[in-house]
Amino acid sequence: MNIRSLTRGDGVVIGAAVLLLIASFLDLYSIDGAPDGIDLPNLWGSGPVVLGVVLAGIIGAALVVVARGLPQVPKVAGLDLGQFGAAFMVFAAWSALGNVFDPAGGADNIGESSSGPDAGTGLILALIATLLMAAAAIATPLVPALQAALIPAPRPAAPQPYGAQPPGGYGYPGAQQPQQPYGGQPQAGQPFGGQPQQPQAPAADFSPFWFAVPVPRPLFAEDGSPTPIAELAPGTWYLAVEQRGPALVAQTQDGRRGVLQDTSGIQRG
Repeated sequence: MNIRSLTRGDGVVIGAAVLLLIASFLDLYSIDGAPDGIDLPNLWGSGPVVLGVVLAGIIGAALVVVARGLPQVPKVAGLDLGQFGAAFMVFAAWSALGNVFDPAGGADNIGESSSGPDAGTGLILALIATLLMAAAAIATPLVPALQAALIPAPRPAAPQPYGAQPPGGYGYPGAQQPQQPYGGQPQAGQPFGGQPQQPQAPAADFSPFWFAVPVPRPLFAEDGSPTPIAELAPGTWYLAVEQRGPALVAQTQDGRRGVLQDTSGIQRG
């Protein structure tokens, strides 16, 4: 599981799940005028609240986070795990709202009171937590700010020219040995036949740069073949060596070159 593929929206879901877990140990309801010393139950004392709110919300959050971190999201009945998780969280929020209006679970054995039981601190916090996680799960695909990486990839020291390796750059192999032209390095001013070949420079308006992708993306061959030759993973820096319209020619860690057709949301180094 790649945690660098998690988004800010996933961070909101994780935080709301932690809040829901804390709320589950607080009071389920409160009663005005109840005798002192009465030990009111927490959310774990009510089966419907545990199943419909606490467990449904936590399971939904886990499904969303796991689906985001897996390279290939499994599907069940045509829906992926993230969609199932969002449905669980919406159900948990709906159940929490119903229990806030009617929190009376085991209040009958406490004794007579001038007023009926009200929603306790735990139940109110559970409603807030489930509403937050459901809203984050639904809004993440729609709001660009929530789609940003939760843990940004480390930046390289500085962009290097084409063919150079970053000194200790994240995720990139060590420096390669410099290649000498055939027959040894010629000196300047040599006669015809000893002139060194000049490296082919990219376009004048393009400078090679390092970049990272927000989600796994395929890298296609430069000859236009529809079969990917590699997959670029989040959290790793790759070198863009050429631009072809909206696409980029990228170089992988093992030296392979290919065309990245989807460049939306990439992070420049």
